[in-house]
Parts: sequence; C-alpha cells; structure tokens
Amino acid sequence: MTLSKLAARTYGALIYGFLYLPILILVIFSFNDSKLNAVWTGFTFKWYGSLWQNANVLHAAKITLIVAFASTLLSVIFGILVAVGMYRYKFKGKSVLDGMLNVPLVLPEIVMGISLLAFFSMMKLPLGIATLIIAHVTFSIPYVIVVIRARLQGFDKSVEEAAMDLGANEWKTFRLITLPIIQPAIIASALLAFTISIDDVIVSFFVAGPGSTTLPLQIFSMVRFGVTPEINALSTIMLAATLFVVILSELLQKKQT
Repeated sequence: MTLSKLAARTYGALIYGFLYLPILILVIFSFNDSKLNAVWTGFTFKWYGSLWQNANVLHAAKITLIVAFASTLLSVIFGILVAVGMYRYKFKGKSVLDGMLNVPLVLPEIVMGISLLAFFSMMKLPLGIATLIIAHVTFSIPYVIVVIRARLQGFDKSVEEAAMDLGANEWKTFRLITLPIIQPAIIASALLAFTISIDDVIVSFFVAGPGSTTLPLQIFSMVRFGVTPEINALSTIMLAATLFVVILSELLQKKQT
C-alpha cells in the first residue's frame, strides 16, 4: 500500500468516525445493563422492554405517527398541485413565486416556530394536534415540491399531447399519464416528508399544546433529568425507523433517474 492510499484511507476513517462514532456509542449503550452511560456492566434488552410500559412514551409515539401521516398526506397533495401547476403553466410573477417556495428550506426553524406560534395565537387556534399538523405541512411542502419538480424536469410533454390528441381530457391525461410517470417522486417525497415530520423538535416545541407532545419532545424532556439507557433505546428505535425511510427514499429516487 502506497503512502498516499494509506493517508486517504486514514482520512476517510477519521471523517466517518467523526460522523458515526457518537451514534454507534448511543446504540451500544442502549443495550447496557447499567443505568450509567459511562460504565458498561453487561448486555440486556430490558430498556427496550421498559419502553412498552412507559405510558408517556407510547402516547408521544401515537401523537407523532398521527401528525406524521396526516402532514405527509396533506403535503404530498398540495405539493403535487403546486409542482405540476408551476411546471405546466406560465403566468406573471411566476419566477418570484418560484423563488418564494424555496425560502422555507433555508429559513431557521426557530424563526418558523415563533412565526407559526404568533399566527396561531392571532387566529385564536388552540395548540394541539391540529396546529402540529399545520406546522409540519408548512415546512414539508417545499421538500415535496423540490423532489417532484426534479422528476418533472425530464418529463416529455409530447406524451401528454399525444394523449390529448387521442381524446383524453386534462384530468384523464393527468391521472393516466402524468401521475404514473411522477409516481416514484411522489413516493420518495412522501417518505422524505414523513421523516422530517418524525424528527422535528424545534417547530413542534412552539406549536405543540398540552397532551400533544411528540416523541422528539418527549425525549427532550426526559434528557433534562439525565441520559439513561432507556433514552438511548428510544433514540435507537427512532434512528432505525428514520434510516429505513431514508434508504427507501434514496432507492426510489434512484429508480426515477
């Protein structure tokens, strides 16, 4: 092995170690028999079992899944309409509206959380599951639009034109031609929106009301009293679920290219 190859492999190992070693430690200590994270006393699954007996965790998981599924469904519906509309039609001010769609992608989450809280207060909407769903739809839609528009960039309009020449109306053309072609992007964007919703902490912190604590917020409140193996186990489960969704999303995006 040459010196340059050895340096390259060492550099790569350091980079990946920096990125993934803390996560690996978290996963390992979720199986630790001791309550102390710093001392390994043996292998056990008891912390995963205790999660099923924690009513607060189960309730938070239920709220998280309800919000994630509802916000994903609404985000995908609105995202498809916006992406297809922006792609298909030309109108005055389109470039400005196009640029504004990307603003939420770079907007600090704390700013979005505060602004949504002020909006809900002004509208006199009680904080709860409904405000959580609205907030999650707000920051998920731009991601859905970006993924679907990437798919539409390579779309051959002549296919739609051929369908309409054969007698199909706009709705039938969209349902039978456009929708199947962009289907991989729709699924990938839905998985992405679902992952973002499950992982969100900052925006949810501002718009969640009493009795609507999500799983990340539950972990955040538990960490205040110290990081226990039970928290490591819960984080590991969320990590596994997130990785599954992300890998599935990547596979679908590769399929569409």
